[in-house]
Amino acid sequence: MTKEEVRAAILACAKKLGHAPSMKEVAKHGGVSRRELRRYFGTYRRALEECGMEGSGCGRRLEMEDLFRDWAGVARMLKKLPTIFEFEELSEYSTKPLRSRFGGWSRIPDGMKSYAGTIGLTEEYKDVMDLIEQAAGRQERGPKTSGLPTKTQVIANRPVYGALIAGWPLLFAPTNEAGVLFLFGAMAASLGFLALRIQTEYPDCEAMRVVGENQLQRVKIELEQQSRNFLKHQHDPSKCDLIVCWEHNWPECPLEVIELKAALSNQRSAISQNLNTDEH
Repeated sequence: MTKEEVRAAILACAKKLGHAPSMKEVAKHGGVSRRELRRYFGTYRRALEECGMEGSGCGRRLEMEDLFRDWAGVARMLKKLPTIFEFEELSEYSTKPLRSRFGGWSRIPDGMKSYAGTIGLTEEYKDVMDLIEQAAGRQERGPKTSGLPTKTQVIANRPVYGALIAGWPLLFAPTNEAGVLFLFGAMAASLGFLALRIQTEYPDCEAMRVVGENQLQRVKIELEQQSRNFLKHQHDPSKCDLIVCWEHNWPECPLEVIELKAALSNQRSAISQNLNTDEH
């Protein structure tokens, strides 16, 4: 479907139902897949806004039971506790109401368990309660390390570095978009890109890309620390050609993704193989 066809399907569904449809209703009555919605609009909220309407969760205070059933429904669908990115993708609501009520995403499972017990929903959502218990057990056991503490107090007003990658041109893994920009700038030529423009507005970069012998093509690139941040920032996929990130954690991404962590590892492997070949 084209973007206009998706928009028309949403409007037709709203007219048929007499209210702003949910994502599930659009999928059922309009034949629009989640992938098509993400491809053209980034988020369902943005799709509704471009159609001149708001969803049931927009602009009003949600009741706690609405939030609980929605969060638990996403957990039940995934058969695990949702990450903030998974929830943004699958829920009809934003993460803001939950985060404001519980003070942070990591506190939500305990809060949901307590709420379910208070209003008598424990048995109805026993499978979700089990998921919360299992996650709590894993957290208590924690990862095995080489004698290092799993968590220490972070000193205020002092930078935190990423994992040691001990290589040129960056000693530590980038922990933000600026680090990704620096690393991509250093690796661009080896990846087949020649930058034309870096800008503060979306998308971050325009570049010429080698697509064949003596052939280049202009592409629009968005830089992200993690590929899923593209979804979090509600960017329009139709205005971008590819994502360059440090870590690719969005398997269903509708755009091409270049993961610098993997590219750096591949370059090192190639150098190592060449050195071994030379020695022989």
